[in-house]
Amino acid sequence: MQIASEAVAGGAEWIEAGTPLIKSEGVEIIRRLKKAFPDRTVVADMKTIDVGGAEVEIAAKSGADVVVVLGLSSDPTITEAVMSARQYGAKIMVDLFNVKDKAARAKEAEGMGAAYVCVHVGVDEQMVGGSPLAELTGVAGAVGIPVAAAGGINSESAADVIAAGASIVIVGGAIIKAKDVTSATKAVMTAMAERRKVHTDLFKKYSVDDLMEAFSKVSSPNVADAQHKTGAMKGILPRIGRNVKMIGRALTVQTVNGDWAKSVEAIDRASKGDVIVIDACGGEIAVWGELASWSCRTKGVTGVVIDGAARDIDSILDMGFPCFSRYIASNAGEPKGYGGIGHEIVCGGVTVRTGDWIIGDESGVVVVPQEHALEVANRAVDVMERENRLREEIQRGGTLSSVLKLEKWEKVG
Repeated sequence: MQIASEAVAGGAEWIEAGTPLIKSEGVEIIRRLKKAFPDRTVVADMKTIDVGGAEVEIAAKSGADVVVVLGLSSDPTITEAVMSARQYGAKIMVDLFNVKDKAARAKEAEGMGAAYVCVHVGVDEQMVGGSPLAELTGVAGAVGIPVAAAGGINSESAADVIAAGASIVIVGGAIIKAKDVTSATKAVMTAMAERRKVHTDLFKKYSVDDLMEAFSKVSSPNVADAQHKTGAMKGILPRIGRNVKMIGRALTVQTVNGDWAKSVEAIDRASKGDVIVIDACGGEIAVWGELASWSCRTKGVTGVVIDGAARDIDSILDMGFPCFSRYIASNAGEPKGYGGIGHEIVCGGVTVRTGDWIIGDESGVVVVPQEHALEVANRAVDVMERENRLREEIQRGGTLSSVLKLEKWEKVG
């Protein structure tokens, strides 16, 4: 309710009760929104796919001006929804989420009496690069009713969405995750009114080419949370100074306790931006030190992670080179040359392959499988942005427990 109030202060014309909100709070949230903002259009994103008449009646009687029905639902569901909406003074928006031929289904929805259609790219699809822009122009050209667009829109993309044919711009994260909701809403409204990009550093979705930038914005805990707590190495500790961070692609090394030959040879094979990840079988004799670290600096290697021991930590800290290891030792072994470079290894209890992404900071090291890197990067940014909003609410006087409503959402049973 506070976010809705701040968004209205910023100029928001419609307020949507999203599907997770309705599922968690029931249609009472629709009543609360309509009573609090009687001069605004209240949208109930019911995502109805069956019993259209009954669900629309529930939402409309609760105060919804617009009720969302899925385009994937049957024709009778949509027509029942339309008739029920007319009976109770509401309108139907048909959401084309996951519809294959969006333009054709939009035209059919218009023929069945829908007042609006929506080109919607869901949150999960956004995380792997989805955008509503790709199909928006075709839908807008197929119908005469207003077209809405939803899916990762912010102040930089709102103008493009309008140019592509949308007249309703649905903005979620770029407003609800903002520290200053009113200013964030104003930025989107300005972008729409003036048909121009308004710069933002947040609320973006990244492409494969932008992974380094995306991972640079987040912490290793953000990444672990984005992977449902997986990928975090165990027992691998940071040997780094304050505000030192490591991001790069893994080059793996397999060796044995004290044998530093392959560890050092890997530096010559590494590319700029790589992280050397060494499985030294958890050994307590050092396979890494100051001179190897200086070699990495010369080559442009981003850091090193060792399931084993490192030494010369004082010198490594002085140079600011990111080093993570299980142990610290003064003694090094001999360069015997056992093992190999580029093999699949296990480091800190986590499987690592050459090419996987490695993120390390003062909280530890997390591995991101290369095939999931785009999704994990976008989800980690989302975790960070949501924490920004939680931090703001705590600083306004809340507590973590009260902001998260922990007691309410404790698992039943």
